[in-house]
Amino acid sequence: MRKLKEILYKVAIQGLSGSTDVEVNDISSDSRTIKPGNMYVAVRGTQVDGHQFIGQAIKLGAQSIICETLPEKLEPGVVFIQVNDCRDALGWMASNFYDNPSSQLKLIGITGTNGKTSVATLLFDFFNINKTGAGLISTVAIQYGTNQFSATHTTPDPLTINKHLRAMVSEGIENCFMEVSSHGLHQKRITGLEFKGAIFTNLTHDHLDYHNTFKAYRDTKKILFDSLSDSAFALINIDDKNAKVMVQNCKAKIQTYALYRYADYSAQVLESQFKGMLLKINQNEIWTQILGEFNAYNILAVYATTILLGEDEWQSLKSISQLKSAPGRFQTFETPNKIIVVVDYAHTPDALKNVLVTINRIRTQNESLITVVGCGGNRDQEKRPLMGAIAAQLSSKVLFTSDNPRNEDPDTIIEQMCEGVDPVDFKKTMSIPQRKEAIKVAYQISQPGDVVLIAGKGHENYQEVKGEKHPFDDYKIAQEIFSKKP
Repeated sequence: MRKLKEILYKVAIQGLSGSTDVEVNDISSDSRTIKPGNMYVAVRGTQVDGHQFIGQAIKLGAQSIICETLPEKLEPGVVFIQVNDCRDALGWMASNFYDNPSSQLKLIGITGTNGKTSVATLLFDFFNINKTGAGLISTVAIQYGTNQFSATHTTPDPLTINKHLRAMVSEGIENCFMEVSSHGLHQKRITGLEFKGAIFTNLTHDHLDYHNTFKAYRDTKKILFDSLSDSAFALINIDDKNAKVMVQNCKAKIQTYALYRYADYSAQVLESQFKGMLLKINQNEIWTQILGEFNAYNILAVYATTILLGEDEWQSLKSISQLKSAPGRFQTFETPNKIIVVVDYAHTPDALKNVLVTINRIRTQNESLITVVGCGGNRDQEKRPLMGAIAAQLSSKVLFTSDNPRNEDPDTIIEQMCEGVDPVDFKKTMSIPQRKEAIKVAYQISQPGDVVLIAGKGHENYQEVKGEKHPFDDYKIAQEIFSKKP
């Protein structure tokens, strides 16, 4: 419980009705959860305008209302505060309500199209291996200490973030690694947070259904780096052509990492196998259980971050060699008759290409590479033909199937993927809308020594169809199906 006037620190107030010298016992932007003594924030969402539910919030006991437009009738005994932007105000108020926990630990934000989850999870695992403990806020889960919570968004709302950061501080955790999505940045979910560092992985085609243009997508990512103070660090993948744009006008200490350009932290892939790869990081050789050039970037970002956080160089390399892939990120198993099955979250053209190129570099070419892949519904349609073309070009056989069709027709999504396939590659493709059936067919046509890639859903344990989430775990289903082979 805090005084309203304390919660409003740094909030740009346009109008006020009532006294701010009152107690607030909780904050919510969901009118259905309001209890007596709560504050209600009328956020304008993408689907619903929270201003429509101010009356409902008051009936449930809200004693203070944050809104952009004041109601025609102001309820007696209720404090009304008018602001320009409720999303921005919510960020500051959430931070203030939980006593600014981000300033009391080392919060590191990771942004980019691909690699966010891997880098965040690997950093979390690194500090847990070293028994110093850490917090994780990611697409997969929110974790710290013995606590684990399911994630509903890559970057949660400000109240959820600050609530968990406060719990981390209370448990004595010093470092927290958080994925920062373009949606989260655009919707101001990180407003009020104090980052000690930010990592830029890469930028490729994604989320143009939301941002409309690549420039808008890129500029949204840049917001994270614009928010850094001069006591923070900005670690960027200088091999990516958008890296320098990210840190234009950035006040933080800029550090670079790369595989192909001169950088503060550099790496080279010396050897690759399905069991791992040999890397050279800043002149030191290290064997890692994680493979793929794209993962070499992720591992290098992890190494650089640990050094920037004050870890010993040799101890860092030793601990990195013990790390394993994040769930659903190039997660592999081998069947009794030597078929390699790979499950990966690759759901963008660049990510899919990276995984396929990695597999093709490792296999001897005497085996087949069978790819099961789809595209999500109600998302960026421009990437569908691109992913179809990449899958067909780089695979021996492709089974186009459903991902999370959501409210779209799976057949239509598959047709759009097929539009990108070069005519010379059509004979490699099959369309099987039912995802489990597609995995079964991959099992039926695979031979000993082949590699089967199941791409797009990775760690997800559900499939979303027409607004409903049905249990579906690629890794578990693949293990179940492929275990049947003699």
